[in-house]
Amino acid sequence: MLTSIKTGVLAAILVSTAIFAHAQKKITEGTVTMGISYALTPEQEPMAAMLPTETKVKFNGNMSRFELQQGPATITVISDNTALNSLVLIDVPVAQMQIAVKGTKEDYEKEKANDPKFSDFKATGEKQTILTYSAEKYTYKDDKGATYELWATNDIELPAGLMGQEFKDVKGTPIKFTRFNRGVKSTATIKAFTEEKAGPFTLDVPKGYELKTMEEVMQMQGGGQ
Repeated sequence: MLTSIKTGVLAAILVSTAIFAHAQKKITEGTVTMGISYALTPEQEPMAAMLPTETKVKFNGNMSRFELQQGPATITVISDNTALNSLVLIDVPVAQMQIAVKGTKEDYEKEKANDPKFSDFKATGEKQTILTYSAEKYTYKDDKGATYELWATNDIELPAGLMGQEFKDVKGTPIKFTRFNRGVKSTATIKAFTEEKAGPFTLDVPKGYELKTMEEVMQMQGGGQ
């Protein structure tokens, strides 16, 4: 079971951040729903079944919250998308296990260190309607020689850093894009925005949770998958 939980923690971290926004209609709190597909290497294939193809991220200003159900475990990632601090909560009622892992900006930068770095964002002038939003196609490249495309809209604006920092040079809100996290390549398409009450969220460790480092969580031993 612990092996499954550890893989689930990594999966939750992979999809908990993804977008940076600038635009017209400001949405300061609510829920964003994303469809996600993955291009996994042979080494990454074992986690395929645990990676969600759709996810909902709740946000309130610079704070966001993502939840993943992995077997008996509920894994929650709460992030400060400006300061780049985070809190991972692992709750396994059947095992009476409640673990909290705090992350810092330095941890985030270490995790991203080996991922491709994006640059040279160029608007192409090609337009398309995605959801109900008018979107423009951009091309971009990474420092390893690969090229990509994304679609961005100026119809809406989400809080800065809502799901990542890769697209801060795009003059709009990316609503379809490719990115990397811990070496995993994924393509996300925004399927819905809902303006609604969300949060407030906090990075304080809840009462009853045992504080551990991510390294300690990854080193936990136990039977089952």
